Order: sequence, then structure tokens, then C-alpha cells
Amino acid sequence: MTGWLDGLRLAVPLLTVVRLRTGPVDRATGRRAMLLAPATGLVVGGAAALVLLAGGAAGLSPLLGAALAVAASAALTRALHLDGLADLADGLGSGRPAAEALAIMKRSDIGPFGVVTLLLTLLVQVAALASAPNAPVADLVAAGAGRLALPWACRTGVPAARPGGLGALVAGTVPTRAAVLVAAVVIAAAVAAGPFAVAAVAADLAAALLTLRRAVRRLGGVTGDVLGALVEIATTAALVVLAAA
Repeated sequence: MTGWLDGLRLAVPLLTVVRLRTGPVDRATGRRAMLLAPATGLVVGGAAALVLLAGGAAGLSPLLGAALAVAASAALTRALHLDGLADLADGLGSGRPAAEALAIMKRSDIGPFGVVTLLLTLLVQVAALASAPNAPVADLVAAGAGRLALPWACRTGVPAARPGGLGALVAGTVPTRAAVLVAAVVIAAAVAAGPFAVAAVAADLAAALLTLRRAVRRLGGVTGDVLGALVEIATTAALVVLAAA
């Protein structure tokens, strides 16, 4: 039980702005943190859902409420996932060999591929959330389901692209059976939100796995930027499906 508490104390500050006193940080703790990652979506998605409810009560338009909710989500994650998305877009878009692409991803600046990818992703998220029939529930589902990408990206057989960093800590730590179990739990929770929520979970996982396959082929493995990008891509895919409900 202590090991799982250590995993939670690592997952929450790693994936949100909430600060907790962490215990030992090793690959075993990293594995548990990745398995608990979907639960951290309740923090981000719950806060964004409250923003949407407050915006509706204040008479704000659905579009403005959605924009504020997406902004709240970015603030609650320190925009690290968005930063990872931009870095991955720049790295893959460069067309360079793996070592050079990884070097591009480590730079502090954002290139044209990253800028365009960020803008389009945020626009799609806001538009999808604004048009979702029940935006607070959609945000909560998408936030939790989007983080389901993390245990799948860290499952056994997926290497780290670099010897250090977050990717090296968690890559290959999650047994496939455990990733399947977490997916089953998330799907079971989504059933309460209706069939479109289940479809959203399937869509976000499919989008994340396709992106993961591309990243591993081009970069040789995963990095912290890749993991952050997968969260944003999966979340966006889930929101698009929920907007069609």
C-alpha cells in the first residue's frame, strides 16, 4: 500500500501543479505513477468542469466558457503537456535523424511546426468543448481518458529515447496486462457518462497509440515531451468524439 501512495505522490505533482511531498523516486514508483495517471485527470478535469459550470451560471457564452476551461487545464498542468506537444511537433516535423530531432526537441524555443500544432490543438479543444452537449462531463471524461495514454506509452517493450529524464524513468515499466487493466477501469467509469464516453476513450487511446508508434520509429523511444504530447493528443481526440454526442 505504501508503494502505491508513493506512486500517487509522484503522479500528482508530476502531472499537475498540486505539490505533494514525494517518497522514493525509482522505476517501481514511476510505474505506479503511470498506472495512476488517469486519476490525476480528475484534478485537472474537475477544476475545468467547475470553470464551465461557473461560466454558465454567470451567463458566459459556451465558447468563452470553453476557452476559460482550456486555459484552466493548461494552468493546472503548468502547460507542460502543451510544451511537449510543441516540442514533438518540431522534432518530427524537422525530418532530421533521431539524434538531431531529439536535440531540436530540447531547445527552449518553439519552431513553426510547434506553433501551428499548438494553435490548431487549442482551437479544436475549445471548439469541441463549446459544442459538447454536456461540456463539464465531457471535460472530466476527456481529462481522465487522455491520461490513459501514459501507462500504454510506458508499457514493457517501449524504450526510452534518451538515457536520462522522465522517459528513462518510466519507459518500459508497465506490464501490458496492467495497462489493459487500467484501460478497463477507465472504460468502466466512462460507462456512467454514456456510450459516447466509451467511444471517446477508444478514440483517444487509438490516437495516442498511433502517435506513439510514429514517435518510437522516428526517435527510437519515448521522452517526457512525447508523453506530454500523447496526453494532449488523446484528450483532443476524446473531446472531438464527445462533441459529436
